[in-house]
Amino acid sequence: MFNRTTGIILAIALAAGLGLLLAQKVFGPGRDDAHPTGSILRYPTPRPLPDFSLSQSDGTRLIPGELRGHWTLVFLGFTSCPDVCPTTLADLALAQKQWEKIPESLRPRVVFVSVDPERDTPVRLGEYAHAFHKDTLAATADVPSLERFATALGLVFQKAPGRNFDKNPDDYSMDHSASIAVLDPDVRLAGLMRPPFDPRQIALDLEKLTGTSAP
Repeated sequence: MFNRTTGIILAIALAAGLGLLLAQKVFGPGRDDAHPTGSILRYPTPRPLPDFSLSQSDGTRLIPGELRGHWTLVFLGFTSCPDVCPTTLADLALAQKQWEKIPESLRPRVVFVSVDPERDTPVRLGEYAHAFHKDTLAATADVPSLERFATALGLVFQKAPGRNFDKNPDDYSMDHSASIAVLDPDVRLAGLMRPPFDPRQIALDLEKLTGTSAP
């Protein structure tokens, strides 16, 4: 039977597809040359991102300079997410455990960006993200800033009101892309990871990119 949960899952899957289409669209000519490298769909030419400034859970700002010098995985979600977010963050945490041996100066970053700033306070967001792995960066912003940031990554999100939204403003979910954006050390959009995710493959791919994989 088609229920609300099924609808949400289908909407998220649709959003993931839209995110991929957006990502392909912004790369213009040559986008069909995108090719997979392990778990990553690499783009032929990395795309510089516009300036961004998000609020991190520790009260500092997440700006491009904070990510420079690191390969970074960016995932959109929200703390009330019933399935996609916790599953993805758990997969990423397994990869992060394998990266703990990498020097901090080279270690890949994972950034969880909440697209639900109305409910995800800095404290709540930080506690949620760090429950998966202590190194995960957690950030959010006002909706217009989030929309600009998501669009630059080729990802999408939107509020999905529930049946009682008119009476209860908190009765809503967030549909969002399920893919992960991959940023290179120059903070350019270099590719995309699409579900389902293989933590071991993600760990190996990022170790190769950082030059820290075993010979």
